[in-house]
Amino acid sequence: MLLPAKAEVARQLRRYRAWERAMLAAPADLMVRATFEDTGYTLCVLMGKRCAREAVDAAERFLRITPAAYALEQDGRPRTASVSARRGPPRSRRRRRFHAER
Repeated sequence: MLLPAKAEVARQLRRYRAWERAMLAAPADLMVRATFEDTGYTLCVLMGKRCAREAVDAAERFLRITPAAYALEQDGRPRTASVSARRGPPRSRRRRRFHAER
């Protein structure tokens, strides 16, 4: 998993918060709203999330912990030492024998 630089995440998060305040101060200003949405989208792409709220939460979490801990947390898959090479449904324990009819 590629992780962004912490400095860039912090910069984008500050930018998002600044435009959020501006949008709340002037909700009818279309330019402010568009710029706020653009900063939210940038944060989504940077953090790999689908919505700005999730991206903000992920960015704040990323800045609080180490990048390695964040990567493990985001992976979501259990770490195992051995991985089976076989894919597909599990085999039945009993083998069925088919006899040719005579």
